[in-house]
Amino acid sequence: MKNTDKTPTTTEQSWRERALKAEARAELLSKELEFLNAHLHLLNAKRFGPSSEKTNPDQLRLFEALFNEAEVMADASAPEPEIIIVPEHKRKKAKGKKGASLEGLQENIIEHHLPEEEMVCSCCGKERHVIKQEVSRELKYIPPSLSVDVHVQHIYGCRHCEAHGDGETPIVVAAPKPKRAFPGSIASPSVVASIIDEKFVMGVPYYRQEQQWTRRGCNISRQNMANWVIRAAETWLAPMYEHMKGLLLTQPIILADETTVQILREEGKKPESKSYMWLYRSGRYGPGIVLYEYQPSRAREHPRGFLKDFKGYLVTDGYSAYTGISPDIINAGCLAHARRGFTDAITIAGKNKNAKASEGLDFCNRLYKLERKWHDLDPKQRYEERLLHSKPLLEAFLVWLQETNEIAVPKSHLGKAVTYCLNQWKPLNTFLLDGRLPIDNNAAERSIKPFVICRKNFLFCNTPTGAKASAIAFSIVETAKENGLKPFDYIEYLLSALPNADLTHLDPFMPWSEELPDHCRTPKKK
Repeated sequence: MKNTDKTPTTTEQSWRERALKAEARAELLSKELEFLNAHLHLLNAKRFGPSSEKTNPDQLRLFEALFNEAEVMADASAPEPEIIIVPEHKRKKAKGKKGASLEGLQENIIEHHLPEEEMVCSCCGKERHVIKQEVSRELKYIPPSLSVDVHVQHIYGCRHCEAHGDGETPIVVAAPKPKRAFPGSIASPSVVASIIDEKFVMGVPYYRQEQQWTRRGCNISRQNMANWVIRAAETWLAPMYEHMKGLLLTQPIILADETTVQILREEGKKPESKSYMWLYRSGRYGPGIVLYEYQPSRAREHPRGFLKDFKGYLVTDGYSAYTGISPDIINAGCLAHARRGFTDAITIAGKNKNAKASEGLDFCNRLYKLERKWHDLDPKQRYEERLLHSKPLLEAFLVWLQETNEIAVPKSHLGKAVTYCLNQWKPLNTFLLDGRLPIDNNAAERSIKPFVICRKNFLFCNTPTGAKASAIAFSIVETAKENGLKPFDYIEYLLSALPNADLTHLDPFMPWSEELPDHCRTPKKK
């Protein structure tokens, strides 16, 4: 007998449920595939496209110029750089020419005279005289050269006392000689400063420096170089580092960031495992201090230990390890990271565009536009302007985020950008509390970038000792650059002066000290 009841059978219900589950599963996989394809597109864009997040209409042309520099930038008709300052002959700066300042460079005067036999006029036989001089300048490069300083210390005695002395009074006197940074070693301050400058400023690893030194006629092994840098860091630069750290912790604002570093020989860890270089730096107001710290992991205990005596605002990218460090620390967020999420969503959309992501990006750009407008104001005025203009804009942004969160796919790039902003909303608003606070953590990112660039060349550190020495060296170098110093000259000065100085009184040697010799300072552009 046939079943005339329209109610589906158990078998039919089972098939329908399975079909619905399959459809839901297919839809989920489709969305995951769509996300992965978008993410792949984003990674390719980040790897091969321009890194700047600024929305500039000329960005495409800039990108072309960067990657086809020789072809795009070459111009046979382009004028040579014009010298800006010529003491004897000042000329007007022509439009479209870029000035090349030679001020502060040593000048070698090379005079060109007529040969003696041509000093007599061929017409009348009288002696020729100088009627004017034409002066031109040619920038000259002198490659590094090596020499050896032979220290001969004279020891003096007294013949009379030798013959008639009581035998107890010292009769031998040595000529004074300054203390050396590396006694018993052939290394001089200039040699070690050069090695540090090459590796930590220019990113030249030890093995390449070793090859270069061999070509110069001196066989210095990379092991020697590493030993000298570690010795310099531990003995002379470490006290500078600790003094700067003490000053940094007294500042009202600290910016922080971290990046990976590979250590080949670290106890209890595989060579391919990740360790971390943490960065802490001062804000816009106060002495420019940039400090690195090597740690084996990315755990909260490391910033907690470094910042245990700090009370103030901590600006970060929102990484959870920076939160809950201390009740005396107020976390401030990074609008650049918030904006980056919307930029990524727009990038992966490509020609299809993403209207919602563009709206989110517009909120961020309007906040940045206001900050640029107030850049030169004092902190009190900036604080008042932010409350008047930025706060209402942020309130509107929050309403938009909450509405968009209801419709955005959580695992999409737009959904992730919205979620980041909502999760970080309190830190993102912290900059309203103090006019000295930056709106983002870009200063820390700029300061950690030199290490990231150098890391691409030397790839890894051999031991934790070397990583700690590298952190100290990077700190001294980057703080010197932050304060307008030439790293090589500054480090050479430190390694020459500190062995003969009182290490409990380091203020005169700080990178911002007015007592530093002028040759350590980078000439200011005019």
